[in-house]
Amino acid sequence: MTLSMNGEIALAEMKIGRAGVISQIDGGGRMVRRLEALGVRPGKTVEKVSSVFDRGPVIISLDGRMIAVGRRQAMRIFVIEN
Repeated sequence: MTLSMNGEIALAEMKIGRAGVISQIDGGGRMVRRLEALGVRPGKTVEKVSSVFDRGPVIISLDGRMIAVGRRQAMRIFVIEN
């Protein structure tokens, strides 16, 4: 698990069942706009629901909805765990 100096962790590296607040999205404009359209943006609280180790999408709970995020995108979404 990679933890940054300010306590951020990549969404893909969070443990299942853990929650946190999105602190930043390190991606291009197209990726950021797509995620924002789904409600995935800094300041939002998310819970990691499931994932398959090192493959497939990461499933998160956000505002009462389940959202699948690609693993490569989930490595670029940083969260501060609660």
